[in-house]
Amino acid sequence: MKLLNVSGAAAATLFLSLTTTACAGGDDKDDVGSGGGTIKIGIKYDQPGLSLKKPNGSFAGFDVDVATYIAKELGYQPDQIEFVETKSADRESALSRGDVQFIAATYSITDERKQRVAFAGPYLLAHQDVLLRADSDISEGTDLNGKNLCSVTGSTSAQNVKNKIAPKAHLKEYSSYSECIAGLQSGAVDAVTTDDSILAGFAAQKQYKDQFKLAGLQLSNENYGIGVKKGDSRTVDKINKALEKMVRDGSWGGAVIRHFGRAHYHFELAPKIGDIKS
Repeated sequence: MKLLNVSGAAAATLFLSLTTTACAGGDDKDDVGSGGGTIKIGIKYDQPGLSLKKPNGSFAGFDVDVATYIAKELGYQPDQIEFVETKSADRESALSRGDVQFIAATYSITDERKQRVAFAGPYLLAHQDVLLRADSDISEGTDLNGKNLCSVTGSTSAQNVKNKIAPKAHLKEYSSYSECIAGLQSGAVDAVTTDDSILAGFAAQKQYKDQFKLAGLQLSNENYGIGVKKGDSRTVDKINKALEKMVRDGSWGGAVIRHFGRAHYHFELAPKIGDIKS
């Protein structure tokens, strides 16, 4: 499993040298959109580092960058994009209703979801992990026994930790990951668990500089894909081409470094289209 540690300019140079390749034949331009109208894209509004709506109404994060790049390849400029908040429970319905053209929102590709949604990608391979305070003496999963472990209400992440490595961990369920992070900062909980990309996004925020660390447990493989309405193979093909181009020209690596760099996130190289890790 190839991993890189994002930790600054040197890592950026190394990563871009690994992901940038010569592009034969020039750029292919899609005719979708033709520069007119708008495109509606589903994202999360509350995931720092991935997709966050700022107080001024703008959006930032890795998923936002991926979505914007795809939209550009489909023929849309940034001012033609309408980002629509699409919560996890409503993603399939939003696509089937036509509320959005595609979704980029930490959307893991699963066999169950593929019954209702078409997926492009994957564009990021994440893993369930645990976030700790920087001075924590927890060094392996079993050390979580007897500790307070936080996740959001209804998530299976904390139970996964109990089932796999720490059956005696004390589960604390909060309504949002922001509350879990605040609890970790204050000492109310000892660890927070969900996808490492989400945890890294929080840890990379300026207000949390050097306060947290990822344990690197890799308890699952989460293949993030772009959700598209079931049966729309034409759009899936176009998005896959856009994702491949984003990796080739270095934009993918630059976005990872920009949004996760301060968290020293051990991210994996961009996955190949259609390569789903079980």
